Amino acid sequence: MEGYRVLEIKKSVFENNDREADRLRAELKKDRTFLLNLMSSPGSGKTTTLKATIAALKDEFRIGVMEADIDSDVDAAAIEKTGAKVIQLHTGGMCHLDAGMTKQGLEGLGVDDVDFAILENVGNLVCPAEFDTGSVKNAMILSVPEGDDKPLKYPLMFSICDVLLINKIDVLPYFDFDLEACKKHVLRLNPNIRIIPISARTGEGIDEWAAWLRTEIKNWIE
Repeated sequence: MEGYRVLEIKKSVFENNDREADRLRAELKKDRTFLLNLMSSPGSGKTTTLKATIAALKDEFRIGVMEADIDSDVDAAAIEKTGAKVIQLHTGGMCHLDAGMTKQGLEGLGVDDVDFAILENVGNLVCPAEFDTGSVKNAMILSVPEGDDKPLKYPLMFSICDVLLINKIDVLPYFDFDLEACKKHVLRLNPNIRIIPISARTGEGIDEWAAWLRTEIKNWIE
């Protein structure tokens, strides 16, 4: 006879987080602040994409950025040069942010003068996908050098995102990356996702990405 109980802690943690995320979204709606959760693996070009995004929208929206990393402030220093409001979040070894941590970040950032807040989540394709941060929309970046099979290896990440940016398309000729096959893999997982090929370095596709964001932000804050 077993003399102990087994508790499903993981389920409880997720349920509590989901409630906190819903409360945070309600607060953001009241404050008329749009929060984007941006995810990717390390080296995908997240910060470069952010800089291009800020340049495209800074004259229309007041932008604030939360840079989440296990350590360092390299990304925050880079974003500060764009003129956007920025705060660095250290996760203390955690490989993701949850709704409570995101709320702390927003309080540190301050949203009274922010229309468009961006959370640059910790770089990996596993943990961040499991936690609702309270964001209005989820976006992710997949870069060409990572390979077109990533949707098959990390299906949850692609399933929970509203938009996928396929970055570094300027180097497509140099990599064995089948763009159409990748799109098919992603759409099988998530038929409603928007897929936008971009090159953050050359600017290709950034106008389409900015247009998508512009519509989503205005629909939320107006």
